[in-house]
Amino acid sequence: MSKVLVISGSPSPTSKTEMVGDLVAERLAEYEWNAAHLRVRTLPAAALLNADRSDPAIAEAAEQVARADGIVLATPTYKASYSGLLKVFLDLLPQFGFTGKVVLPLATGGSTAHVLVLDYALRPVVQSLGARHVVQSFFLLDKHLDCSSGSPSILPESTEMLDGVIEQFRKALIAAP
Repeated sequence: MSKVLVISGSPSPTSKTEMVGDLVAERLAEYEWNAAHLRVRTLPAAALLNADRSDPAIAEAAEQVARADGIVLATPTYKASYSGLLKVFLDLLPQFGFTGKVVLPLATGGSTAHVLVLDYALRPVVQSLGARHVVQSFFLLDKHLDCSSGSPSILPESTEMLDGVIEQFRKALIAAP
């Protein structure tokens, strides 16, 4: 059974992005995949900002990445880029921390004007970390999400597209050597 780690980089405890990360982890678990969710905002701030890899929580988070076969990166879009919190965490990883891994980049945002954040900002970082395969990314508009009930509800057209991306990710994991 493959291990998948969803890494969400939102600083907000009421994050829509984090809820989408939970949803992706739940969908993968339906296929009996071992899916965990690392919320970067819960890591100790001082250790994170000082790149203190000896901090037990930081060391465990890095170990979770190392043990994963697949990584889902979920980020809100801020000022046409992925979150600084996610960047700080990715900077802590070894130079080739994604070697041999399949990666699914996801982003949420208020406007399609930010959709290129995935291909022009996040994908190059993922590639530099040595990912074996980066599947098609997915950008989810905030207006397609309803989190008022405490769990995300996604409009049908976005649900269909997200399901397709998750299936691509799942197939890439199965095909992994």
